[in-house]
Amino acid sequence: MATILDCIGNTPLVKLKNREIYLKLEGFNPGGSVKDRVAYYMINKAEEEGILKKDTILIEPSSGNTGIGLALVATVKGYRLVIVMPETMSIERRKILELFGAEILLTGSENPLSSMETAIEEAKKIAKKKGYLMLDQFSNENNVLAHYETTAPEIWKQTSGNITHFVAGIGTGGTITGVGKFLKEKNPNIKIIGVLPKDPIQGLKNIKITPKPKILNLDLIDEIIEVSLEDSIKNVKKLAVEEGIFAGFSSGAATHAALQKYNEEEGVYVVILPDGGMRYLSML
Repeated sequence: MATILDCIGNTPLVKLKNREIYLKLEGFNPGGSVKDRVAYYMINKAEEEGILKKDTILIEPSSGNTGIGLALVATVKGYRLVIVMPETMSIERRKILELFGAEILLTGSENPLSSMETAIEEAKKIAKKKGYLMLDQFSNENNVLAHYETTAPEIWKQTSGNITHFVAGIGTGGTITGVGKFLKEKNPNIKIIGVLPKDPIQGLKNIKITPKPKILNLDLIDEIIEVSLEDSIKNVKKLAVEEGIFAGFSSGAATHAALQKYNEEEGVYVVILPDGGMRYLSML
């Protein structure tokens, strides 16, 4: 391996006790989340297309994980990065970003459910005014491609093609669209289940209230389950106590949705756990 970036991907798949529910532990990526895949793809493609040069300053709106992934890749490759994020995000995420050398701009919002929209608009304004490059994870097709070419084939191989249900939270839509597209091509009968937040949950986006991300393909999704912050945190604690897995809030939400659906309809479930719980400690 030449750099830490070569460690991105090929994350473990772990089975829950007494159920055919498998958890894809994306917290094992070097930057600690599924967004390392996306950051790596977006920056590499921008370099290939010639729009990202050594003196280019990157800017990106992020609730934390994409920002951290970009900060990891940017620092290895030598780029300056500015992250615009809602002030409600955990202090752990801010500190990790700072350690990777990113500059942070915090934004506020009257409605917590639309706080990410405020950050997006602010990042766009700054990018236009100062000539920074915004890779825009919400509309960048390389976000989808990262999961179509890496996450999905890993899941297919790890389950020997026996997967029947795929469960993922909806944020940018990149994971569920990329993995969903690949799995439906392999077997149209695989059910794709999206998870939305009833309350503000870091990493998830309520598309019933805020604009739908451009890259999200709702046609691939068979069912959507809404989860409360309370149920998300309950499952974070349950995973830790019963399975020895310390996961983040969006992971708790996705696991709750998977368990709910599994009780109605058994099968071979794969659930994306986007990150670990260490960056949420101050919020538990």
